[in-house]
Amino acid sequence: MSGDRFARRLNALAEEFEREERVHVKTPYKWSRGETPRSPWRALSALLLSRELGRTITPADLGWPADQVEYTTATCGLDSPWTREGTLRALAVVADADRMDRRSFVALVGTAITSPAHEWLIAHPITRLAQATGTAIPAGVVDHLDGITDHLRRMDDQVGGGPMLRLVHEQLRYVTTLLRNGRYDDSLGRRLHAVAAELLRLAGFAAFDSGRHGLAQWYWDAGLRAAHAAGDSALGANILGFKSCQAKDAGGGREAVVLANSARLGYSGASGQVTAILALRAAEAAANDRTTTSGHRASQTRHAIDDAFNALDDPPPATGHPAWAYWMDPAQAHAQAGYCYLRIGEHAKARTELRAALRLQDKEYSREGALRHVLLATTYLQQTQPDLEHTLAHAHQAADALTGHVDSARCRGHLDRLAKDLQPYRRTTKVQELLDRSRAMSNP
Repeated sequence: MSGDRFARRLNALAEEFEREERVHVKTPYKWSRGETPRSPWRALSALLLSRELGRTITPADLGWPADQVEYTTATCGLDSPWTREGTLRALAVVADADRMDRRSFVALVGTAITSPAHEWLIAHPITRLAQATGTAIPAGVVDHLDGITDHLRRMDDQVGGGPMLRLVHEQLRYVTTLLRNGRYDDSLGRRLHAVAAELLRLAGFAAFDSGRHGLAQWYWDAGLRAAHAAGDSALGANILGFKSCQAKDAGGGREAVVLANSARLGYSGASGQVTAILALRAAEAAANDRTTTSGHRASQTRHAIDDAFNALDDPPPATGHPAWAYWMDPAQAHAQAGYCYLRIGEHAKARTELRAALRLQDKEYSREGALRHVLLATTYLQQTQPDLEHTLAHAHQAADALTGHVDSARCRGHLDRLAKDLQPYRRTTKVQELLDRSRAMSNP
């Protein structure tokens, strides 16, 4: 590569990682003569050469000191086989706190984001998880881990992903240490892998909620491996559902559909709550799929919504629902249905569903409540004759929740998009007040 071409490729790579810096096309010639690049060009140069050569290149290989941040893709360390040993290797890589702090991940797109779903569907079952060496792990310890994980889930509901990621990651490190160094039979081994999978799912959502999409994918793909090792198809399908939600938010409508359908295909259990979760993920994906006709989108969306509400009416299985499925209640089902109707342009139906969700929710301030108010505000703004009064009323209620109560970059992003759509009305005093408030929240 010429220095000019190398610089252009580096600038494109910097853009992938949402870096604002750019390198001059002649600067790499100085590096070839012995000058040391400043950050972030050492790490980005190493990553660019790694991609070109198909093997890992570090700044040290180039005679340069380490950079402050490592740049990598969301597949890093997750290329091991879908076996017990491969899963433990992947968990060890992801649970390393220093690597999590230092690394900046670029999110996967296209077929790269859907390929783990295919691998999960065809992976051979893992029949042996017992470990015969190490310190014995009592069953009561795993009971406590289940309880702690449940508390973390519910804390995330209240405070949002921002403050939660570090706490969840530290718990994941502890569980990973038990898996690697403890002694347990097959039954406890499956339970420990399931705990690790759910912590990875929760860490992924905390990262996603904070706007760190590549990191979220890293956690979720590792979680898919842990769920497979645990033999827990419901948990694996739920993780794919979250990946579908992320793909949908990132504009990957077709990929979201593939992920949501793979999740439904991989789960054949009896829990109506889980079935409803997966059906509503499919509805969200269908509602955002711009690769098909509007009629097909609407039909697929309505069909999946009906499946979800029918599943919620099913009696609970004898074994009960998975503990993590608690959040799928009528309020959440109505909220997600409202979002789907909004996306296919049926504003009256969307309002009916979102109002039902707000009426049924049991907390005044929560991440989901904030999102429901933003979506309800959007229905009033997007209708044929915009209703600014109701739009602003619900937007302010969302802002109230996001000010001092809930830390969610994802919800602030929805509010920012609403504010952008309100720009044509900014000469109205009350609209300008909301725009100023939204701007202050985005730039504290």
